[in-house]
Amino acid sequence: MRVLIADDERILADTVADGLREFAMAVDVVYDGDAALERLTVNRYDVAVLDRDMPVLTGEEVCRHVVDAGIDTRVLLLTAAAGIRDRVEGLGMGADDYLTKPFAFAELVARVQALGRRANQAQKPVLERDGIVLDVPRHTVSRDGLPLRLSPKEFAVLRILLRADGAVVSAEDLLEQAWDEHADPFTNSVRVTVMTLRKKLGAPAVIHTVPRVGYRLGR
Repeated sequence: MRVLIADDERILADTVADGLREFAMAVDVVYDGDAALERLTVNRYDVAVLDRDMPVLTGEEVCRHVVDAGIDTRVLLLTAAAGIRDRVEGLGMGADDYLTKPFAFAELVARVQALGRRANQAQKPVLERDGIVLDVPRHTVSRDGLPLRLSPKEFAVLRILLRADGAVVSAEDLLEQAWDEHADPFTNSVRVTVMTLRKKLGAPAVIHTVPRVGYRLGR
């Protein structure tokens, strides 16, 4: 899942982003509405978490642009305004969900995950292939019944390969979907992550390299 965080409270925005990355999400962070709208126009996000009261261009105005432009991104508005009228107005502008500050981080994660599932309704929450079972909501992985401990990036890469259902996924696509916008396209991060993931999955190997094309999962 790829997420955009936009909040002028920089410490809050960075803290939320770091927390979501622990759940294998690729997260970009901006601190004003103009930058948020620019990112939403250029990149494809599953979910955008927007502070309602950002200066210059508010979260509500960004949300309205998203709806008017037909951008396929779910929007979660954050606000200090707790009144029912405020929430109704935000949802009426096209927001998919509303969360009042201060909030419990666990609730934010649950809401972002729920919106992500709505953004990818055709994708199953539990993926299985070649003895591997990956449960997206519970963030667990096992192979042949044995639980595995994966890093957030390893989890994200495995999820992408499982969803490809045996098709080849290029390194560029993995970088686009599992890393944020600051990832260096010339880095060897994808290769290293795939290598460590192979080791953790054990024998027989199920991740195969297709020379000059990418990677596929299958025996």
